[in-house]
Amino acid sequence: MNRVFFLRLALDGVAAGLLLFAFAYYWQGNAAHEMAGTGMFLLIVVHNIFHRRWFATLANKGPGVQRGKFNIALTLVLLTGMLALLATSLVISETLFAGLRLDDDFTARQIHVGVAYWLLVIVAIHLGLRWPLLMAVASRLFRIAKPSAMRTVILRLVATTIAAQGIYSALALNLRYRLLFQMTLDWWNFEESVAGFFGHCLAVMGLCIFLTHFMMQWLGRYRRDLGHRA
Repeated sequence: MNRVFFLRLALDGVAAGLLLFAFAYYWQGNAAHEMAGTGMFLLIVVHNIFHRRWFATLANKGPGVQRGKFNIALTLVLLTGMLALLATSLVISETLFAGLRLDDDFTARQIHVGVAYWLLVIVAIHLGLRWPLLMAVASRLFRIAKPSAMRTVILRLVATTIAAQGIYSALALNLRYRLLFQMTLDWWNFEESVAGFFGHCLAVMGLCIFLTHFMMQWLGRYRRDLGHRA
């Protein structure tokens, strides 16, 4: 794994962090929110430049191309969501792009919030699909060469705990209403806890990563079983 690969991972991590940071609008204020969002979109552009070859080979149907249709569809949905978030950002901007702001921006704000929470889920699923790669990188960084049954059990217990917390956190954040693009006055009280809000967001992402990773493992075993029976 070369330095460019680690640089790409680091930039992707910063972009994900900025997305998470931007959710705390009522804690950081509008100016910081818009700067975080702008930084995130710039890093997304960099991310897509690094992966330009992936997009160039989408039309390739040769036998050597092994890409899951779900992965491709999810990536395209993620890009569409980012474009929708960018478009609504421009028309509700109060600071950096105030000249583009609409006079009546209620619907745009509603779409902006709903799309943002959907992106939180989709980004987590995106990470779940790449979890084996991320674990391989972690093993390389911590110089873990041999598998350990005890370590596997501990990590799975931690993952299960995070997933259980994610269910509770989804309720605490009223995630269902956000994903259904419904406006609610029940916002997080940042005067009581800032860390709690980010903890709930991370737990929700952990839940989505957990479900995606283990679902893909189950599908892999299911397909192998079908292959053996054929």
